[in-house]
Amino acid sequence: MVSRVIPVEPFDLVIFGGTGDLSRRKILPGLFRRFCDGQFAGESRIIGAARGDLSTDDFRQFVSESIDEFGGVDSCSAGTKAAFLDILRFVSVDAKGEGGWEDLKAIVRPDAVRAFYFSVSPALFGDLARQLTSHDLADGQARIVVEKPFGHDLKTAKALNAVLAAHFDEHQIYRIDHYLGKETVQNLMAVRFGNMLFEPLWNSQYVDHIQITVAETVGVEGRGEYYDRSGAMRDMVQNHLMQLLCLIAMEPPAKFEPDAVRDEKLKVIRALEPVDWHHVVRGQYSEAGDANGYREAVGDPRSTTESFIALKTHISNWRWAGTPFYLRTGKKLRARASEIAVVFKDAPHSIFGAEAGRHRNALIIRLQPNEGMTLDVTIKEPGPGGMRLLDVPLDMSFAEALSGAEVPDAYERLIMDVIRGNQTLFMRSDEVEAAWAWTDPIIEGWTARKDVPKPYDAGSAGPEDSLMLMHRDGRRWREIR
Repeated sequence: MVSRVIPVEPFDLVIFGGTGDLSRRKILPGLFRRFCDGQFAGESRIIGAARGDLSTDDFRQFVSESIDEFGGVDSCSAGTKAAFLDILRFVSVDAKGEGGWEDLKAIVRPDAVRAFYFSVSPALFGDLARQLTSHDLADGQARIVVEKPFGHDLKTAKALNAVLAAHFDEHQIYRIDHYLGKETVQNLMAVRFGNMLFEPLWNSQYVDHIQITVAETVGVEGRGEYYDRSGAMRDMVQNHLMQLLCLIAMEPPAKFEPDAVRDEKLKVIRALEPVDWHHVVRGQYSEAGDANGYREAVGDPRSTTESFIALKTHISNWRWAGTPFYLRTGKKLRARASEIAVVFKDAPHSIFGAEAGRHRNALIIRLQPNEGMTLDVTIKEPGPGGMRLLDVPLDMSFAEALSGAEVPDAYERLIMDVIRGNQTLFMRSDEVEAAWAWTDPIIEGWTARKDVPKPYDAGSAGPEDSLMLMHRDGRRWREIR
């Protein structure tokens, strides 16, 4: 199967922080892969902008090395790489001062799609927005891309949204969450709303509970200073897991259009019930074997920041009343895995008797690694000796089922959506603020109680209390492996 690539309009993409780590690892290699796939049309250009005193040739060398290390494209010829490097430019720009802005204005074309990627600290978002408008670089059709964190709490998120809104309309602001660019995440909507098989069962009458897990084997290496100010709740739950929860729980939008989809996601967030304190488990990994503990990694022997969190919540609407949603995420866990498990209820009556055991259907959506879906079904165990039941998976790996089809990286897909002007997979300001309005009381609660995270061994499945969160309800987490 060969994917059908639709070229985008000619564009000028300016990457502020163009020589930074995110640009080197994700943005520039992703753009190169889109170029190799023929998705750039006409005279498109990529302009790196940073404070560094580089020439365009220096920037091209930087990008060439980035492609060699992170490009991951064997089929592109040397000539294609050279053609890609030829569309690159570099301008030295001071976000807070006047240096370089007139040079940038002289390069950016008025007749191309103009997009500005803020791959910098959120502290500079306001400065960049102000500079772009004051130097007439951004008209009503220009687009800006901003990276998380979208604030530290509701107050700062509102302030950030207000700063951006002072210079750009909401339809011009693309708040990027790379989780929404993953192929499997987008397939959530295709599975739900494109298959009559699932949608009639997608409610509290048939679904026992839903688990959302994002487990990482890595620690906070290289991000210790940032992470210790944020923790797992702010870094993962408020954005990544919240977005997965919205997509799995939302009502069918009238159309597959940006605001229709985002309206339904917002309804989910606003319907989330407050979380009881005994339904939240915080953890912090400790030293185990050769692995350093969290406090050693961040350099603070008294840190009470969580590297793991598990919680139980409910959605107060007709579809999901009574169905619990269990969320967990953590660092330095046993395995790297991101998945959503929709666990269905038992059959109302078993004709096979108690000796047949308890068997449940479950739809497992794997986000990483080995993206795909598994449907657990119950069959008869082969062989003589009576009716013995067995759960087996109907497994669809995207790599196998879609053999030959290229699956773009999340960043490259989302950046192309920016150029197209498609905001479906980007968060709206009211959505961000609603997520913080739900998250803040949870954080304020454990702060008021002076809660200390439960220790767990690096390389384990997390703190024991997270297992009890499920066991008290007669349920179990799916094994991380």
